[in-house]
Amino acid sequence: MGSFSIWHWLIVLVIVLVIFGTKKLRNVGSDLGGAVKGFKDAMREEQATPKLDDASGRTTVEGEVTEKTKH
Repeated sequence: MGSFSIWHWLIVLVIVLVIFGTKKLRNVGSDLGGAVKGFKDAMREEQATPKLDDASGRTTVEGEVTEKTKH
């Protein structure tokens, strides 16, 4: 049973078109394209945000100590 030839793939494509129809396949394609575009936009936004100081998720806050108490 080796690999499929181009004729096998064309027959599969015709069967898929008959079962689902072109309108439904077009909708699936546009939904998939929108999902990929949303993913790319989210990746760009993540790269634009500033990074945290370390892997623990803590950030450094700079300021002066005005009152020091011992607990």
